[in-house]
Amino acid sequence: MESNIIKMSKKYVNMLLWPLEDFYYHHYNHALEVYERSIYIWKKEWLNDDELEIIWLSALFHDTWFIIQYDNNEYIWAKIARNFLKAHLYSDEKISQIEELIISTDPLKKPINKMSEILKDADTDNLWRDDFFDKSEKLKLEIETIKSIKIKYPDWYHYSLEFLTKFHEFKTKTSRIERYQKKQENILKLKEKLNTIK
Repeated sequence: MESNIIKMSKKYVNMLLWPLEDFYYHHYNHALEVYERSIYIWKKEWLNDDELEIIWLSALFHDTWFIIQYDNNEYIWAKIARNFLKAHLYSDEKISQIEELIISTDPLKKPINKMSEILKDADTDNLWRDDFFDKSEKLKLEIETIKSIKIKYPDWYHYSLEFLTKFHEFKTKTSRIERYQKKQENILKLKEKLNTIK
């Protein structure tokens, strides 16, 4: 059951992200997807009940930095969460944990604990699903729109393939079991797309 702080946070994050028309990928629905997948993995991994609310709040706030700037923004994520939660008299100790978890969602950072592993897998879950290419198109369009650039498909596919094969690894047992096969399929499809457009 959702606590009052979760309900208030959902409304607040929705208010922050919903008006961002050019954000085709990083919008409120993405925050909800990460939130819901975090819950799912948490249940599979049998974590402590006390940690669930911390994971939920981290998932909701993890992309709110987009309202300020698109790049070089790791610590903005945490600051927005801290300001909101502190205003609602949330525990300083828990806020610090949430800040650390949000910062750890940076793809290049290693997970700091089990909660971080769950959050990182939930955040990248769309890469290992059937809607991977649809989500990829939306992210490409978002970057092009925000930065006023045009990304050629060979470059985009190369970047995606490099991330999937060189930089990503599953952090939780649940994701490894449930998403490994689809990851391999998406990698194969990416290679086929690259061969087609060469």
